[in-house]
Amino acid sequence: MARPMTMTEKIIAAHAGRADVRPGENVWVNVDILLTHDVCGPGTIGIFHEQFGRDAKVWDRERVVIIPDHYIFTAEEKCHRNIQILRDFVREQGIRYYYDPDFIKNEPGMPSPYKDPTKTSYKGVCHKALPEEGHVRPGEILLGTDSHTCTAGAFGQIATGVGNTDAAFVLGTGKTWLKVPPTMKFTFHGEIPPYLTAKDLILAVIGDISVSGATYKAMYFTGEGIRSLTLEDRMTLTNMAIEAGGKSGICDVDEKTEAYVRARSNRPDWTVYTDDPGAEYCYEAEFDLGTLEPLVAKPHSPDNRDTAYNCRDVKLDRAYVGSCTGGKITDMIFVAAVLQGKQVKIPTFVVPGSTEVHADMLRLNVRGEPKANGEKSIYDILVDAGCQIGASSCAACLGGPKDTFGRLNEPVNCISTTNRNFPGRMGHKDAGVYLASPLTVAASALTGYITDPREFVSEPIATGSAGTV
Repeated sequence: MARPMTMTEKIIAAHAGRADVRPGENVWVNVDILLTHDVCGPGTIGIFHEQFGRDAKVWDRERVVIIPDHYIFTAEEKCHRNIQILRDFVREQGIRYYYDPDFIKNEPGMPSPYKDPTKTSYKGVCHKALPEEGHVRPGEILLGTDSHTCTAGAFGQIATGVGNTDAAFVLGTGKTWLKVPPTMKFTFHGEIPPYLTAKDLILAVIGDISVSGATYKAMYFTGEGIRSLTLEDRMTLTNMAIEAGGKSGICDVDEKTEAYVRARSNRPDWTVYTDDPGAEYCYEAEFDLGTLEPLVAKPHSPDNRDTAYNCRDVKLDRAYVGSCTGGKITDMIFVAAVLQGKQVKIPTFVVPGSTEVHADMLRLNVRGEPKANGEKSIYDILVDAGCQIGASSCAACLGGPKDTFGRLNEPVNCISTTNRNFPGRMGHKDAGVYLASPLTVAASALTGYITDPREFVSEPIATGSAGTV
């Protein structure tokens, strides 16, 4: 009888052509999708040419996905040059899935952003654009030259970041050498309360196990609490697996997952895997959502956890909403629901996670449904509240050049929906970044101090059809 396996072990076994794999084994696997972007793409391309030859071809031009997103809205010439390197490679290779920032014209100065988010080939943050454009499916292996590639594990697949050298090898062969990770199981009981989001859940986990507690392990999130989350909120959970050192994060596939993938996938078939009864875990923990409080991660580490209430005396200079962790359309609805009819007390920067999110902010009302004539959109509500809204990109999440929208160029205190708060992560090395949920960030923007969202949220916030298909 076959040994019981976790879904991560099953996916690796299937891609290695084996009936069974065990944690700690090294195996060759076939890769389904390789992602790269404007920061690591040029380096990966350089190594590919160096190792495979200047005229070499990629292993499959329809399984390489290139999504520029990091250093887009800047006058920095080196960033514009990186875009041109990607364009040249895409043209030479005939790569089908390249999402060009077509408003970058190789001219000096800050590029004019897209005028209409629905009329550009540019897509915004790669981790949001990957599922939107149909490149994410259950049961697959997705590698990307970005540590937050693990976001896609919310769809029941193995998704993990790799370095430029490993990516260049995959570019040429479609294969990589993987060590089978042991699996940590995190079970969440109960329904998600209206004042919590997945950001609170993952901060609870990281606060318990530390930023190195899941090093080279698969983090499996399960239970009725996870099933009660929107698909987008699950992406926040798996996104921050890397902040615990995880090799990957993964969630069960349910009808929410299947409906989204059926509507989006550019390939017709995929395989859903589940953990076998009796599968072995290297660590197990259980959480009760009914007792979990809104949390923050204080500077300068994602595991420096505290409750929002305990931090209520922390004075803030800025609020920031965006990134692959906090820039999804449901995140925007959470923020708009709190801010509706009110005014922020501190500068509040909002960056959509993708051009589709940007378009939905203009199209949908605060309940996540198409707005009626005369009704305010999510975008309108945020502008009315005093928010500054930028074009879709990674923006200040990782600092970037000094002209980046929302960047912390001074040693200020910022509460943010992003995923990292190491010194200098969002700009100035002496800035203090407090990581929190969209609800906590919005509540704090209204008071100028870190604020428990329960002061403003008592009823469930409807998100309608937003982010579902």
